Amino acid sequence: MAYEDQTQAAIQQRMLDASPPDIDKRQGSVTYDLTAPAAIEIERAYVELDVVLAAGFADTTYGPWLDMRAREYGLTRKPAVKAIGSLTFSGPDGTVIPAGTVASTGGETPVYFVTKAPAAIAGGTVTVAAEAQEGGADGNAGAGTINTLIGDLVGVVTVTNGTFFEGGVDAESDASLLARYLERAGRPATSGNANQYRQWALEVPGVSDARVYPIWNGPGTVKIVLLDDEKTAPDSTIVSAVQAYIDPTQDGTGQGVAPIGAVATVAGAVEVPINTAVKVQLAPGATTAEVQAQIEAGVRAYLQSLAFTDPLVRVTRIANVILDIPPVIDYENLTVNGGGANIAIADGEVAVLGTVVVTT
Repeated sequence: MAYEDQTQAAIQQRMLDASPPDIDKRQGSVTYDLTAPAAIEIERAYVELDVVLAAGFADTTYGPWLDMRAREYGLTRKPAVKAIGSLTFSGPDGTVIPAGTVASTGGETPVYFVTKAPAAIAGGTVTVAAEAQEGGADGNAGAGTINTLIGDLVGVVTVTNGTFFEGGVDAESDASLLARYLERAGRPATSGNANQYRQWALEVPGVSDARVYPIWNGPGTVKIVLLDDEKTAPDSTIVSAVQAYIDPTQDGTGQGVAPIGAVATVAGAVEVPINTAVKVQLAPGATTAEVQAQIEAGVRAYLQSLAFTDPLVRVTRIANVILDIPPVIDYENLTVNGGGANIAIADGEVAVLGTVVVTT
């Protein structure tokens, strides 16, 4: 950084050099001993100046200081969003389920969910709208995973979720906010141009990328295709949120941020599963399950890097993923979607991890 040469020794030497020449400045002298503590404190101040300098530039700042830089362009960090779904309670008829009843997934790191309205059991069960207690992707619970009741109804009533909880999104990361900041600076958005539609879509929590198609269905029409934070098709709650923000009526009346006269249609990208099968030679002690998990992680990361940027899934890149796994000595019979050819991904589609079959 800018002040790395401002060490305690260099600072103290300048102080000694600035002292009168006719006094004792040797180590152990009064002058030397009095300037040493001050030099240490000044060195620390220079260290903090380096931190302040880094915090002043978008590329090197973080956290609340990045929020302040983003606000200069009218950007705010996207907050965490709570997952929503419904809970089904079973027990004696007439049992009242108060609003705010808490249930969880159990286990060592439970995720908590809260009912949004009161209800009473009739016919043995009742289903109530609920949401995650805290915002974040952890609230996206699979069907049947919520099974622990918290509070006064324990022992009287049981709980489960017959369907998924979805729509939970983590608060926007520094990397994502910085990317939006740089995009806002580098792609001017005016008068409802394609850049502005893209930026509107990116302002909604859960959206990591968007592709805009002007005049896709005639004059005045715009289509926006979305990716979520995992570079896959977002769930319906995110798509609906973007639609409501940009053009909730889809009739050109300008009820959202879209200009009057524009009809915007929002959709998730069409997912194209990439199924991989391979026979591998493993190092001693390695297991097929271990290698399969590493291949899945590697292929998923590769496909995420392609989303909306590269329309070709290359078999050679998947082969490299496999060979880069330390327990894999060699491989053969690699197929992708049943063949050995590269897979072309059409405009508006996104390649996602499908099945991974590993044999030895």
